Amino acid sequence: MLPLIGITSSVDEEKRIRVPAGYAAAVEAAGGIPVVLPVLKPERAPEVLSHLHGLLLSGGVDVDPSYYGEDPLPGLGRITPERDAFELALTRRALEAGVPVLGICRGVQVLNVAAGGTLYQDLASQRERVLKHSQEAPRWHESHTVRVEPGSRLAAILGVTEARVNSFHHQAVREVPSGLRAVAWAPDGVIEAVEAPDHRFVMGLQWHPEEMWRRDRLHLKPFAALVEAAHSLLPR
Repeated sequence: MLPLIGITSSVDEEKRIRVPAGYAAAVEAAGGIPVVLPVLKPERAPEVLSHLHGLLLSGGVDVDPSYYGEDPLPGLGRITPERDAFELALTRRALEAGVPVLGICRGVQVLNVAAGGTLYQDLASQRERVLKHSQEAPRWHESHTVRVEPGSRLAAILGVTEARVNSFHHQAVREVPSGLRAVAWAPDGVIEAVEAPDHRFVMGLQWHPEEMWRRDRLHLKPFAALVEAAHSLLPR
């Protein structure tokens, strides 16, 4: 039996469920079975997770700053209240239940907020001398480097302490809550990855490895780590 990995989705303006195909392809290549999750009511989170062995928080639009106690700034982009409510409930339940979690781009931001942290609503207006974090290049293109903390779980998974990544975001992790720790940074100091040392597997990446792994297998390793951790929840 292969582990079932739930992948969160977005809903567009025509009420269609959307999730980029790269997430499912990466999970399948890593040995898992991808399951796309529609946006449901938050109270469904425990039941949904009871059928899954891992959770992949996908990318998307901005997180409502009210969840970390802030009012919206001018640079805040589009938000989707129903998705925020469901994904935050899913993530909090996964943290409580020990379900492996991997967050990608928006997903690392959701993870950070669910655990009690905050975000930069808009990097360009809230930090000085930041890199261009919304690249205008093919999605597989390596935009900038990240420095990975030696001895971290992420460093062990990747097998390196520096990597080249793509970049498609204007929000980012700001204050990291207790239970998580920052383990990778862009050259401008923006946090690019967090992990939870006390959990089976909880990790968030600010870049999009699902767009890069076909050209560089280094970027398949986080998905393989998620699937490996999910195996521990399979029935014996």
